Amino acid sequence: MHLLVLGLGYTAARFAAAFPGRVTAVRSRPGADVLTLDDPALPAVIAAATHILSSVPPAVDGSDPVLVAHGAALAAAPAGWVGYLSSTGVYGDAGGAWVDEASVLKGRRSGRLAADEAWQVLHPRARVFRLPGIYGPGRSALDRLLAGPVARIDLPGHVFSRVHVDDIVGAMLASLSRGGPGVYNLADDEPAPGEAVTAHAARLLGLTPAPLQSLDAAQLSPMGRAFYGECRRVANGKMTRDLGYTLRYPDYRDGLAACLGEMKR
Repeated sequence: MHLLVLGLGYTAARFAAAFPGRVTAVRSRPGADVLTLDDPALPAVIAAATHILSSVPPAVDGSDPVLVAHGAALAAAPAGWVGYLSSTGVYGDAGGAWVDEASVLKGRRSGRLAADEAWQVLHPRARVFRLPGIYGPGRSALDRLLAGPVARIDLPGHVFSRVHVDDIVGAMLASLSRGGPGVYNLADDEPAPGEAVTAHAARLLGLTPAPLQSLDAAQLSPMGRAFYGECRRVANGKMTRDLGYTLRYPDYRDGLAACLGEMKR
């Protein structure tokens, strides 16, 4: 087995580390078993890879750098498995309703929407994994609190979906042998308010949760405020049914407990 990873970020690196075979990565800087997107050797690696994963997000202009540079080679690749890490942001605001893989796509980021749809039809064995808020060791509410105060926004009825990085990896590994090509939401079982997650993390650390405050009082960045402009609950039934995957961390309480355990090692 030979995995080609285009974009070795937080999630893709965890997947590569769990992959039972040789891994070649594409990053901004070259190195041992690491190429750049414009490396002349990359087309040959694409042609030789048995598995291909891209986690590269769209560029500022909305284009997918991987597809711009190597779309034709990827479409013709003989790989038995092709994966793309997308976002549940493609669903846009659902007013708190549940969304699944058949829901209408109306996200505010046109580049992400276009990339998601392009990867679906790029290759006959392509799997598009739509991810909500990702957390895990070194990247959780615990780490944010240890770095400084975290605002708790009082917005009744507003929830976020999230997933522990190890469950993303577990579901993707399951897709190597289960489930067919297509789209998969990878999310935990319990969409929850961001303020509840922050409060629980604070208590795990022995801290007093910050008081709730209004969205206006929090003075968030435009990007942070935009997240609160959308509300949806991400359904994971296809992941469970087609991939046969059982979540290790079905809710944020289980996931944060695991993150805390990692911190104490």
